[in-house]
Amino acid sequence: QLQLVESGGGLVQPGGSLRLSCAASGFPLDYYAIGWFRQVPGKEREGVSCINSRSGSTSYADIVKGRFTISRDNAKNTVYLQMNNLKPGDTAVYYCAAVHLSVFRLCAVPEFGSWGQGTQVTVSS
Repeated sequence: QLQLVESGGGLVQPGGSLRLSCAASGFPLDYYAIGWFRQVPGKEREGVSCINSRSGSTSYADIVKGRFTISRDNAKNTVYLQMNNLKPGDTAVYYCAAVHLSVFRLCAVPEFGSWGQGTQVTVSS
């Protein structure tokens, strides 16, 4: 069974940085795309960034471009999200999710079937 576990969230001041980790188990990472998504209470979950773990190809939501970087370490079966210059609007629960590359099309919530439990990121002074 596929399992994803997020970690690295916490409280940070505006302009600060956090590095989130998504540890995958039960499947070889290089056969999957991994996405980072975030959700604020009362709002729909939204895409942040995705990576094709085989090719390394990445995509980002416009609002995080230039500030966030997604990467993977296939040997460790882990995907990271480096978040720099954090803003209060980045406050959310951050989730990672997986979809097999054979059916991966878009960096969007409906495309992903396996999800982690989420990790809270709070950006506040």
